[in-house]
Amino acid sequence: MAGRVYTFWRRVARILLAGGYRFRVLGQENVPDSGPLVLCCNHISNWDPITLGSGLERQVFFMAKEELFHVPIAGKLARECGAFPVKRGAGDRQAIRKALELLQEGHAVGIFPEGTRNLQADGTMREVQPGAAMIALKSGARVVPVAIIGAYRLFRPITIIYGKPFDLAAETAGENNTERMHHAATIIQREIQSLLDIHRNA
Repeated sequence: MAGRVYTFWRRVARILLAGGYRFRVLGQENVPDSGPLVLCCNHISNWDPITLGSGLERQVFFMAKEELFHVPIAGKLARECGAFPVKRGAGDRQAIRKALELLQEGHAVGIFPEGTRNLQADGTMREVQPGAAMIALKSGARVVPVAIIGAYRLFRPITIIYGKPFDLAAETAGENNTERMHHAATIIQREIQSLLDIHRNA
């Protein structure tokens, strides 16, 4: 069950998204109500974490760029809503350890595996980084691919699609570590890109 602060701000976010961006949510039924999950989503805006969490009833814990936590009000709010810092551009062991702890406790963790915002207008993803794949494989948690479609322009639609969960460990069984990590990252990218391609013009 989501904490009170998280629940309050999720309600506020839903109102703002619905009123300002014609918010549409698809595939909520694909996301289990409990159990460890890694939600892997494309990244087009700083608003994406809010959008990703707003479509679900369960709380999603997020990796957020470390710089955010140095901003007094925003950093405090982010922590209260379950975000935790990650250093970009390097393997952040502390962030990975925190993500694994949350998954071990049965929570959902949201990750943007492209590593940074992708502003390409054609909807083609950047190559995903291996962190999300590593976390999913180490934890044994299933992965839910998520796609956000829209440009966050007032009164224009924003759509979020939650795909069906899949088991990376089963799909990469029998491979050595290097092959497994690369293959797992490729699967994550493929599944998110598939959602983008299917729903972009729907």
